[in-house]
Amino acid sequence: MEKAERSLRSMVEKWLLMAPSVSVRVIRGNRVGSNARRYVCVEALQSADMFAIYLFRQGDGTWEVFPPDAERQAMSVF
Repeated sequence: MEKAERSLRSMVEKWLLMAPSVSVRVIRGNRVGSNARRYVCVEALQSADMFAIYLFRQGDGTWEVFPPDAERQAMSVF
């Protein structure tokens, strides 16, 4: 998937199946972990149903519903 297709807006539209009657807002955003990765919680309200998803910023700047892999220590051989 191209980077433009994984922007925060496109991921919210994909996962919450945006419709004109849906009210969407970011209810929480912060940094988490020792590497300060960003995340947001997006809430959608449609009639009596409420949905919320967490989206995590990946190392390449895109957004996904899964947290990025933890960076692991590696050994180098010279």
